[in-house]
Amino acid sequence: MHNVFLFSIVGQDQPTLLSVITGIMAGYDTQILDITQSVVECTVNCCLLVRLDDQALVTTLKHHCRQFGLNFRHRQLSAANARHWLSELDNRRFIITLLSPTVTAQQITAVTDITGKHGLNIEHISTLSGPRYRLNNKYRLSCVEFTLTGSAVHQDRLRTDLLGLTAQLGADITCQRDCVYRRNRRVVVFDMDSTLIEAEVIDLLAQAHGVGDQVAAITERAMRGEMDFIQSLHQRLTMLKGLDESALPEIARQMPLMPGAFKLINTLKSLGYRTAIVSGGFGYFSRYLQKKLGIDYAYANELEIIAGQLTGQVLSPIVDGQRKADLLRQIAAAEGVNLEQVIAIGDGANDLPMLSIAGLGVAFQAKPMVQRAAPHAISTLKLDSIAYLLGFNERELNELKK
Repeated sequence: MHNVFLFSIVGQDQPTLLSVITGIMAGYDTQILDITQSVVECTVNCCLLVRLDDQALVTTLKHHCRQFGLNFRHRQLSAANARHWLSELDNRRFIITLLSPTVTAQQITAVTDITGKHGLNIEHISTLSGPRYRLNNKYRLSCVEFTLTGSAVHQDRLRTDLLGLTAQLGADITCQRDCVYRRNRRVVVFDMDSTLIEAEVIDLLAQAHGVGDQVAAITERAMRGEMDFIQSLHQRLTMLKGLDESALPEIARQMPLMPGAFKLINTLKSLGYRTAIVSGGFGYFSRYLQKKLGIDYAYANELEIIAGQLTGQVLSPIVDGQRKADLLRQIAAAEGVNLEQVIAIGDGANDLPMLSIAGLGVAFQAKPMVQRAAPHAISTLKLDSIAYLLGFNERELNELKK
């Protein structure tokens, strides 16, 4: 590669600017190898990697940029520089998403320090959330997306380092490989308890039966992964023996939706996603939620009820962690998609098997052990913030409301 130049043009944005610049280049039979342009608050930054035979173009561009009040810089690439540029095209790409009520310089510094230590080069940064809320000092989540490249990145170590920043910075930071499936996911599978709803149904049942504290203590241990799920389920169900089934409808009506759940489900449905509940909770309540939110599939444990009372047992098969993963595969097959096109969201240790096989597995407001083991974690913001992990920006999401 010879006569390869990098042109950088910065200044006040104008509607016909790029047309004028490339029009000048056309007169010199210029080949454009790479081009990128961004505009921030009416200031344009345009970079072009070009190959040309007549270097008089450089002088001509300087003259025209001066007339437009633009800053023009250029440099010629050596053969080594050109080979490096070509090699960069083969590097793996990663997407790091920073989610926070407000994004600060400290957060950007911390994230870029870590990516630099892992040998990642920042290719592009964009703000996915709308700026108008921040200017008005109104609470609204902020989201910055980094596109990075690197040739030899240990993604697990990178993820661990980024996760360590979460509590320190009061932000959620996720890292995922950039691939063809990222904006081509088709199915979203949700856990129910403490994911779609802000409660554990079995704890609500226990409260209605006067054994709330005892059951809640076992639930907490199970969610932290300190107890086998099936063992904990049987212990808790035994305490519910004799509860009248007439209590179920009122408990269902009182289930509090997780903040952001309704918005996220509506967004996904508007985009054509298929949705599912796969829960270690109970079918009566998952079906209630399925109807309320318009969800396509619902799988959960079935309470055994005899003579109008709970027996303290569930019917087989029990929906435990392995069963959740199997059901996720079953739903993907029914929808004709591969696992890379599935998103799984849950909060408990029994969700880890399905989170690990989904193309995008997200631990939502999970216990520390689950956060560390899951591929991705969201802990500081509402459920609808997950839409940003799919790469959608505020403008695109707002269009769905019209």
